[in-house]
Amino acid sequence: MSQDELSGLIARIALGDRVAFSALYSQTSAKLFGVTLRILKDRAQAEDAVQEVYVRIWRRAGSFRVGQASAMAWLVTIARNQAIDLIRARQPAALEYDDAPDVADSAPDPEARAVQSGESRRIEGCLGELEADKAAAVVAAYMEGLSYQELAEQYAVPLNTMRTWLRRSLIKLRECLN
Repeated sequence: MSQDELSGLIARIALGDRVAFSALYSQTSAKLFGVTLRILKDRAQAEDAVQEVYVRIWRRAGSFRVGQASAMAWLVTIARNQAIDLIRARQPAALEYDDAPDVADSAPDPEARAVQSGESRRIEGCLGELEADKAAAVVAAYMEGLSYQELAEQYAVPLNTMRTWLRRSLIKLRECLN
């Protein structure tokens, strides 16, 4: 059926012509069913959607304007919109704000991050006042988790010497930070 014939049927439907409506249905229902089925992916819902599409066509036929869009494009748009409306309707409603579960953010708040940032700059400054190898040993022990024995082997010093380095370095850090 040509676009002009479809436009003529829609114009007659706008006047309440049931014969024109029946002819339009027989000529376009398969196409509109395909459109809704492709969107909804459920045969029963697509059938319901097509039924509602033709109700909308009956009610809105007077709003169709020849020349603005082709008749088939107008019909397909109605079918597409109906299918999308059904998808939206089956999605769960959004929770009300008061019904939303309280979920705490485990990350520090902005104030805590600012304090941590300032503290880390202070610690870095104080570590800079230590001898380079002793500062590296403190970082390796307390940030990387290396044991006294591992550090003693890494720096080729006796175990008790490493303990003394770390103890004295921590005392200097504490004094610097206070």
